[in-house]
Amino acid sequence: MAESEPWQTQESQSLISRLILSHKRAFKRPLLDLDCGDPAKDLFSNEMAVLAHDNRHDPRLIYANATALRLWERSWQEMIGMPSRYTAEVAARAQRAFALQRAQNQDAFEGYSGVRVSRTGQRFMINNARIWTLWDDKGRNCGQAAAFSSWSWL
Repeated sequence: MAESEPWQTQESQSLISRLILSHKRAFKRPLLDLDCGDPAKDLFSNEMAVLAHDNRHDPRLIYANATALRLWERSWQEMIGMPSRYTAEVAARAQRAFALQRAQNQDAFEGYSGVRVSRTGQRFMINNARIWTLWDDKGRNCGQAAAFSSWSWL
């Protein structure tokens, strides 16, 4: 499997299914137009940035699509497994944590904006992001995901 196709692992396929189903549960609308082909490939190549982390005490990223990888200037291998708090500057982490907690308490939160920072220190503002809880096939919380289509470089 090529590095450019990380969505093709069985683990990624399962995670993407959880992302899509959990989003529909949280927002009562689809994350993607599922009639357009392979949902895993479509999500990975979508212009919308999509990320997810597990539910550890210090959550680690478990998914980032190609748009997110470009924004954060990281490869799949660099991004997956990284503590998700590193997606934001130290000064923005408290606001980020508050939004994640709000989403956790409500199962979902829409309309989040915040500053993020790439691997090389490029700062950007994400706008109108959705954050939602990921649920496994047994109905257990297994992480959180976020998606946004609007950002601007600072």
